[in-house]
Amino acid sequence: MEATRIIAVRHGETAWNVDARIQGQLDIQLNDTGRWQASRVGAALAGEEISAVYSSDLGRAHETARAIGTSTGLPVIPHQGLRERRFGMFEGKTFDEIQNVWPDHARDWRKRIPEWEPPEGGESLLQLRERVQRTVQDLASHHGGRQIVVVAHGGVLDTLYRIATGQEVNSPRTWQLPNGAINRLLWTPEGFTLVGWSDTQHLDHAAFDEDTSF
Repeated sequence: MEATRIIAVRHGETAWNVDARIQGQLDIQLNDTGRWQASRVGAALAGEEISAVYSSDLGRAHETARAIGTSTGLPVIPHQGLRERRFGMFEGKTFDEIQNVWPDHARDWRKRIPEWEPPEGGESLLQLRERVQRTVQDLASHHGGRQIVVVAHGGVLDTLYRIATGQEVNSPRTWQLPNGAINRLLWTPEGFTLVGWSDTQHLDHAAFDEDTSF
């Protein structure tokens, strides 16, 4: 099977990104900067040969994907498997708030303990990895020899980077995950390969980077 080329894009900025507030699977919309970033991503990909545009069904990702769909003439296909990590009762809170109320949980989160799950329905790093790998592999397998766009979230893109580079879920992060950045990977039945990461040339000012958990 020929390799599938994947363009992975993190959604544009939201007000909660700016506030360092955990979004998780809450449906937060783009702010003005995020909408501008989405339009710039769309313009940057207008000349690419793309066979499909997939997106998380959460609003901030789907709106970003719609800008790409408009520029490429393709419909956006939503997929729940591309959603951000579930953060249970932490969603809507800042890390400082969590640190003050649940210091033990805050410690386990920052240590990136693979099996740790945020209380009340949160998702562990191992569960997130399994979901992201299964979802993107399934999407890519239908487009051998072609190129697709996947629009998702910081936690999803962080996981893809780790999978493609052979990094463990608890390895310290040394790579950036800016809003609106363009990232490129290849997929074959043997796995994922990293091609390029964190391209922000289409943005005319520094993109907002943050922890993958928001």
